[in-house]
Formats: sequence, C-alpha cells, structure tokens
Amino acid sequence: MRKQICSALPVAAVLAALSAALSGCSVTTLSDFVKPYRIDVRQGNYVTQDMVAQLKPGMTREQVRFVLGTPLVADVFHSDRWDYIYRFLPGKGEPQERRLAVVFEDGRLARLEGDVRAEEAQPGAQ
Repeated sequence: MRKQICSALPVAAVLAALSAALSGCSVTTLSDFVKPYRIDVRQGNYVTQDMVAQLKPGMTREQVRFVLGTPLVADVFHSDRWDYIYRFLPGKGEPQERRLAVVFEDGRLARLEGDVRAEEAQPGAQ
C-alpha cells in the first residue's frame, strides 16, 4: 500500500506542475499561434488601370466589352450604365475593393466613374 502512494506522488507532482505551467497560457495566445490557412478570395471583374487607359470616349458597347469584359452588374433600370466591381479578400491582410462605372450616352462611351483611373496608368502622369 505504501508503494502505491509513493509511485502516485511523482505522477501527481508532474500533473500539478504541468497544469500550473499551462494555466499561464490563455486561449487567445494559443489561437494567435495556431491559425488555420485561409485562401485568397477574388470576386467580380478584375479591371486594371492599363485596361481603363485603353478606353476612349465614343467607343461602342462592344468595344468596351472587348476591353473590360462583361460587366458584373448591368442594371435593367440604368441600361446606359455598366458597373465593374472587384473584391479581394486575402487570407491575411485587409480586404480591397475596386469600383468602375462605365456610362454610355446614345450607345457610345461618355464617361467613367469610380476609383480606377486611366491617368494613373499612363507613364509620366502625376
């Protein structure tokens, strides 16, 4: 009987030391260390500034579609406006969003609205 108590004491001491050591670790610090892999998610029409630089006033809808692709949003109530929206959700880091609206008048490209600008794509432009 004495032998069983003596052999259980080292095991109990090790468990007590281990639980004391692990009690200092919180769940948040452990979850900060071990994170699952997250994939990059891309949604919408990827429109570069070089693509926008190819657009010229007076282009037809077919020419604009050739340069930019089919728009993500073609609103029935605003048939003279095409919206190109792109969202990028990286696995790590901040999400990004780009918007470009192409406005037509009489079937021809009239103007561009949004945060993708052709001026930034041209060399030497400030």
